[in-house]
Amino acid sequence: MTETRTTEDKLTRDEMAQLVARDIPAGAFVNLGIGQPTNVSNFLTAQQGVTLHTENGMLGMGPVARGEDIDEDLINAGKIPVTELPGAAYFHHADSFAMMRGGHLDVCVLGAFQISEDGDLANWHTGAEGAIPAVGGAMDLAIGAKATWVMMSLFTKTGESKLVKTLSYPVTGLGCVSRIYTEVAVFELRDSKVFVRSVHGISFDELQAKVPVELTWA
Repeated sequence: MTETRTTEDKLTRDEMAQLVARDIPAGAFVNLGIGQPTNVSNFLTAQQGVTLHTENGMLGMGPVARGEDIDEDLINAGKIPVTELPGAAYFHHADSFAMMRGGHLDVCVLGAFQISEDGDLANWHTGAEGAIPAVGGAMDLAIGAKATWVMMSLFTKTGESKLVKTLSYPVTGLGCVSRIYTEVAVFELRDSKVFVRSVHGISFDELQAKVPVELTWA
């Protein structure tokens, strides 16, 4: 990973997306989940040669479409208009899920409601009325990808940490998350420990006081 170890200010969503994009290996096949992860596509470079997959049946997705580039028939799984890159391919929904379940994706980047210190992921339901009624493809992505990264705000609107000892929301996947990008810190989960790779707008001690898991400075 190549991000700055400490910064005085919190990361913006664009800065978080830039970090994620920069860390994706060259030539990787990648799925970007609904929400904040979608923004990562805007910061990938042609030199990286990354191929983006969407679960609704597309390989070779480009940046988010804007203005005259918007084609209402060309959307990602989050119903956001996207562009296509040269060589883009389209296929049946079932084939898309076969790619996800078959271990053919190198990285998936997802949002989350909670992540446990063991890398368990909850990202589809909080019990709120009107919430998404089913897990959809999130569990296939979380378990099927070779690496599952999360991009999220670290704290809820009421200040609770989303990084927790054990999940209290319904599980999406167990032990699947290896990296977490947030506005105040970047974490790596390995060897049953939570490592802090960088802090932003907060000190390590302040971060530890706000997060109910043991942290180790990487």
